[in-house]
Amino acid sequence: MQSTTFDRNPCVLLVETDETLAEKLSLDLREAGYHTVVATDVNSGWHQACELQPAMMVVDRALSGESGLSLCNRVRQSGSRVPLLLLMARDTVEDRVACLEAGADDYFLKPYRTEPFIQMVRLYLEPDTAATEQLRFGDLALDLTMRRAMRSGRIIDLTMKEFELLKYLMTHPREVLTREQILENVWGYDFMGESNVIEVYIRYLRIKIEDEGEKRLIQTVRGVGYVLREA
Repeated sequence: MQSTTFDRNPCVLLVETDETLAEKLSLDLREAGYHTVVATDVNSGWHQACELQPAMMVVDRALSGESGLSLCNRVRQSGSRVPLLLLMARDTVEDRVACLEAGADDYFLKPYRTEPFIQMVRLYLEPDTAATEQLRFGDLALDLTMRRAMRSGRIIDLTMKEFELLKYLMTHPREVLTREQILENVWGYDFMGESNVIEVYIRYLRIKIEDEGEKRLIQTVRGVGYVLREA
């Protein structure tokens, strides 16, 4: 699925059962310059995603009849890399891991707050491309414009959070980064607390960048954090 725009405004598909919340989300997004379409359940959300090919999807985890996680899974299984943002009521390690494993790029905790939500949307739809276009470490390269990695000529597709995590590691090569530093710089916005979710993302990154048996570049520093270096 490729992204669609309406009158040059990126389209954000909202999949939300709560009509009041859907109206508030839609109004705030339109005022921020985005086009919005609302679906109320998993099936209609899936059909709208296929038809509209939105620039981004915002999905409530607690949808009527079926979890929003199943919609995220379906979108990812179709091969789409559209940014997926989950609206969630709880913030536990289990919830974060479920979010990641369903293919969502990020999540936003209820109760809904306009300013931080719009900031998060802009992070995904208006990336800063003014920086150096590519980062390199050994045979690993990170394309900042296309938001994907390359290793030994192999293209590696990344979710948004995988990209941000690898970018942070590659901008601090051979520097031991604590879990607290990673949480603050990659997740930010009040995401402090248990850091188990970092291990999950590191595991997914390693699987992707070592898929062809390449040597490990992301090293664990036991009791401290992680470092990008050759063993």
